[in-house]
Amino acid sequence: MRKMIAGLIFILTAAIAQAEPVRIAALGDSLVQGYGLPQGQGWVPQLQRWLGEKGAEVRLINAGVSGDTTAGGAARIDWTLADGPDALIVALGGNDLLRGLAPSESRANLTRILEVAQANAVPVLLVGIQAPGNYGADFKAEFDAIFPDLARDYDTLLHADSLAGIRAATGDDIQAAGKYLQEDGIHPNAEGVALNVAAIGPKVLELIELAKQ
Repeated sequence: MRKMIAGLIFILTAAIAQAEPVRIAALGDSLVQGYGLPQGQGWVPQLQRWLGEKGAEVRLINAGVSGDTTAGGAARIDWTLADGPDALIVALGGNDLLRGLAPSESRANLTRILEVAQANAVPVLLVGIQAPGNYGADFKAEFDAIFPDLARDYDTLLHADSLAGIRAATGDDIQAAGKYLQEDGIHPNAEGVALNVAAIGPKVLELIELAKQ
């Protein structure tokens, strides 16, 4: 009888554990935080709905801080993981570009984030961002290489361009892209966020499966 009860407890405990949603922390800047958007229209809530429509049992944690650089992300990665999320999305680098920070600094900070995630056995989706050409070809090549290099070195998933959805809809047409941006010309509006969410969504589904293993 005791063995039967113990067996039932084990089965019930396993069933409860399986029913709990995968918890994913999204470490990022204003693009993740939802700058300038009405409640419910930011990147995290739109992605949460997209994943729910695909049947994913997941809870996203908004760890986006407006204005944050890769250095800021590296400084708060330990407490971001302190709550024990099952997986991590890292979407940083845009503010490094706006400030013209050296790509070597961005690489070192992102490396720190990935090392901490790896030490905690937390699977990661690394989200890249493409440098503009105004800093010169060498800067662009060095910066753009950061994300695929680190994804390979730390065996993480990679979504190469955080603005992939808007870019796919408009190409390099800056005027056309304006339709999907807020008045500042930098942050996506709700429609632009929807495009970017649809682009990254399949990678997040892959991350969820990794977190279940």
